[in-house]
Amino acid sequence: MSWEEVFSEIKKKEYWKRLSSFLDSEYSSHVIYPKRENIFNAFKLTPLENVKVVIFGQDPYHEEGQAQGLAFSVPDDIKTPPSLINIYREIENEYNTVIFNKGGDLTYLAKQGVLLINTILTVREHAPMSHNIKEYKELNQDIISALNKLDQPIVFLLWGGTAKKLEPLLTNKNHLVLCCTHPSPLGANQGGWFNSGIFVKTNEFLVKNGVKPINWIKD
Repeated sequence: MSWEEVFSEIKKKEYWKRLSSFLDSEYSSHVIYPKRENIFNAFKLTPLENVKVVIFGQDPYHEEGQAQGLAFSVPDDIKTPPSLINIYREIENEYNTVIFNKGGDLTYLAKQGVLLINTILTVREHAPMSHNIKEYKELNQDIISALNKLDQPIVFLLWGGTAKKLEPLLTNKNHLVLCCTHPSPLGANQGGWFNSGIFVKTNEFLVKNGVKPINWIKD
């Protein structure tokens, strides 16, 4: 099974027609992020058969130049957002390394099999959660259903309350679900993010199941 096959079935559904119509209207009348050609960037960079890890974000960054179609990621020439700073800090803690000064583009992870997907794929400029519509919820269910059917070992990283609501949909015994606090300053500073060992635990599971681990350290 491939993403092309998954989306071929999705595009036959009524909600996809509504979503496409909604996006046509929004992109024609507002500034929307990411660029339309980048909405499905995560799926282009991480083929379904290569997925090892799934990280769910909420909705894209809503300021100019930030959103790339990859959860938590920004181009290297854009200021690193606070949540990503905390992600880097935890990787640095777990692997005794330094990556914070290497920019915020997480394409290096996507190409290794880390699916960086926002549960809402688009947003109006300066208006977080402005595209929180039921059609994206339906799309999420179909995407998660496709992932849940895969036999390959996959680690699902559910960060924060919104992501944790997806846990009941993840029932495949070949997969591992790891939950912790969201890496945003509000969540991380209350405990449950730093020293969680989330990245080491992910790699331990992959290695145990004969899968090449993720190099979390940005070169």
